This record gives sequence, C-alpha cells and structure tokens, in this order.
Amino acid sequence: MAIEYSHENIWFDKWRVDDAEREFYERKYLPAVGNPHARSCASRPIGVASKGGRGASGGGASADVLNRITKLEDDNSYLTKRVAALEQTIINLTNQIDSLNVSGAKTTTTSVSQKQPEKKPVAEEEDEDDDIDLFGSDDEEEDAEAARIREERLKAYAEKKSKKPGPIAKSSVLLDCKPWDDETDMKAMENEVRKIEMDGLLWGAAKLNPLAFGINKLSILCTVEDEKVSIDDLCEKIQEIEDYVQSVDIAAFNKI
Repeated sequence: MAIEYSHENIWFDKWRVDDAEREFYERKYLPAVGNPHARSCASRPIGVASKGGRGASGGGASADVLNRITKLEDDNSYLTKRVAALEQTIINLTNQIDSLNVSGAKTTTTSVSQKQPEKKPVAEEEDEDDDIDLFGSDDEEEDAEAARIREERLKAYAEKKSKKPGPIAKSSVLLDCKPWDDETDMKAMENEVRKIEMDGLLWGAAKLNPLAFGINKLSILCTVEDEKVSIDDLCEKIQEIEDYVQSVDIAAFNKI
C-alpha cells in the first residue's frame, strides 16, 4: 500500500517485502532439521510476518550472515581464478627459461668444438722438430744486425733533433747618442752610426730629441739577436766615432 502526496511517495509495506526476502534465503541456505526457528519459518507462508510486527532480531542477524557468506563465496571464486592464472603464468615462464638454457648450452658446446685446434699428424710434428736449430746462430746474427741498425737510426734522429734551430731570442734597444755641442752635424752622426754593421744587428728609425741649451740628441732604434750581438760592444763602437759622439746611453731595452 502506498500513499501518494504532492511531493513524495511513502511505502508503508516495505517491511513485509524485507521479511519475505529474508525468509526465502533462510529456507534456501539453512536446513530445517535441528533449527526450530528455521522450521517455524518454513511452516509460515512467505510474506507473513512473525509475531511482534516486522520479525525478531534473530532473523535480521541471519540475513546479514547470509549476505556475508554470499560475498565470501564470490571473493573465494575470484581469488581461485586469479591463483590459477598466476600458476599458469609461472609454468609458462619456467618452460621458457628451460628452453633458453638448453639453447645456450648447445651454442657453447658448438663454439668450443670449433675453437679446438686440429691435431697434426705425428710425422709432420717430427719434421718440424728436425727443422729447429738448437743453436740459433743465424737468428742471433740477424738480431744483432737489426739492433745495430736501430741504434744508428736513433742516434741520427737525436743529432738531427738537437741541431734543429729553436726560436731566436731578439731584443729591441733604443740608444741615445749625445753630441759634443750644438754645432755637431746630427745628420752626419746618424750616417756614421748606421755604418756600423754586425751579424744580428738591424737598425731602425731615428729622430732628434732636445737635450739642453739648444742641443739635440740622436735617438736611434735597433733590433739585435741576443746570441750574436752584445749591447756593450755596440755602444763602444758608437763611442769610437769621436768626431760626433760624446756618449751613448741605453734609453729602452725590450725583449721581443
């Protein structure tokens, strides 16, 4: 029986349906023998409630137990299927591993058999032994000759490498040549200085710079090789030009 209102339906007889469903499962899963409550339920028609309205509390507990049993059976069936699938997977993997081990063993055996050297006949081995020179005189002579040739080549290479010229050390020197007085011909002085020639000496630019009292000095640049030209010797040669040069000073000295 249902009463319909404006906004909702109320089902007042739902407890009857619940009791009938509970009694159905009790009759289906619980035997009537040895269970007075089950016999009373079996004797009562489905859908008729027991005394006390909606039924005793024991009936609700039995329905809950039945629901749990059903759920456990479903879980047990699912787990059984999963375990069977895992067992089959393990069996397949074991078979594959065994087949790989067998094929690997065959491959190893084949490679070892191929690497075994062939045995020579006994007659050939005896012939080879007869050809062996126990004294080895010829081999020693050849080894000595090869060692001598190698030593000569190494010695020649070392001498050639030692004679190879390295980088030439050079210096740039600025010299100040001072005259006797303001009447000294500075152009003639420069010409006389440039006449000095030495191996490794190269003259550069020159200019006149004021010294004092209207007297100018000759600043001349030169490049020298350090191993061939001594600056002291060069200054002495310039000072030997006594008609024009009073003294010589080193204004700048730079390594190149």
